[in-house]
Amino acid sequence: MKDIQQHMQAVLERMVDEGRERGVQLAAYHEGELIVDASAGIADRRTGRAVNGRTLFPVFSTTKGIASTVLHHVMERQGIDYDLRIAELWPEFGANGKERATIRHALSHTTGIPHMPDGIGLAEVVDWDRMAAETAKLVPQWPPGERMEYHAITFGWIVGEIARRLDGRPFARILEEDICDPLGIRDELFVGIPDEADARVAYLEEPGFDPAAFPAAGLQAIPAWVTPLADWMNRPDARRACVPASNGIMSAKAIAKHYAALLPDGADGIRLLPESRIRLATALQDLPSQEPQYRALGYHIGSPGSIMGGSPSAFGHGGYGGSIGFADPDHRLAIAYVNNLYTPQSAGTAIIHELKNALGIAIE
Repeated sequence: MKDIQQHMQAVLERMVDEGRERGVQLAAYHEGELIVDASAGIADRRTGRAVNGRTLFPVFSTTKGIASTVLHHVMERQGIDYDLRIAELWPEFGANGKERATIRHALSHTTGIPHMPDGIGLAEVVDWDRMAAETAKLVPQWPPGERMEYHAITFGWIVGEIARRLDGRPFARILEEDICDPLGIRDELFVGIPDEADARVAYLEEPGFDPAAFPAAGLQAIPAWVTPLADWMNRPDARRACVPASNGIMSAKAIAKHYAALLPDGADGIRLLPESRIRLATALQDLPSQEPQYRALGYHIGSPGSIMGGSPSAFGHGGYGGSIGFADPDHRLAIAYVNNLYTPQSAGTAIIHELKNALGIAIE
């Protein structure tokens, strides 16, 4: 396994040297043990600060997988069923035709409210109570459960507020106490960083950003005023907010350890959820009336051509710009990759394929 660490370190350095990445981290757990913890490149081109194992990266929707684990953990502890109506916990959410929306709908992106509320901007999006209230008032574009459409940002307030209503603690505190503390990653995984962590955060670059991809009119899952997303996550207020769909800031090792702790081997002997809950959380939720999206309850699952592999037992979530974290139960493997240069030349897929090759795992 030492050879794999050295090999993957060299691969990351080569990708940086070729200009495909600026700063990167890769981590992998195999059979419950950390086998790769590699980093390379520059965390901040403005200062020349190098990436190391302590560097934190904004990971956008990779955060969704972590947020989903938080809710599954709360539900497991309290014996909650996924078909519980959200309005039974959060009465305000039942407004405007959402009274039958369930936790299953929330986790599977079928509540009908992928669009952001009107009349808000960067100042409001960092205010949890305001955004939870505005999300609860949204009018669904279709009856909950009838259509699956990616809830790019609203997912976080829906899932996060359900967790808070069930548990009583704010989402960030549940994450810290129930996920990070048992795994020993309190200072490596955040949804809303403390001030002292800011100096460790990688600066994002998105040289090819195209504003035409984010129209300024109509219902928008990602509104134009929050773009470029890389610029947004370079802002101090965005880094300190709690937006569980999209503003997680973490290391690759912390993400990989989280997914390893969802596998039967655990991570350093620690498991976050029992196998019975994992089976429920990772069951396919696709709708027969739509093209396959390979979604489970808060996670993507393996599919043909997926970076996670073709096995439907694999589960995880990727994020804007190229980050990803996932678990592969068939191979007793958990992998995470993070970066800070967002271009079509991102090397994440090539790097993960190289890791799988080194482990003798066929690319599907």
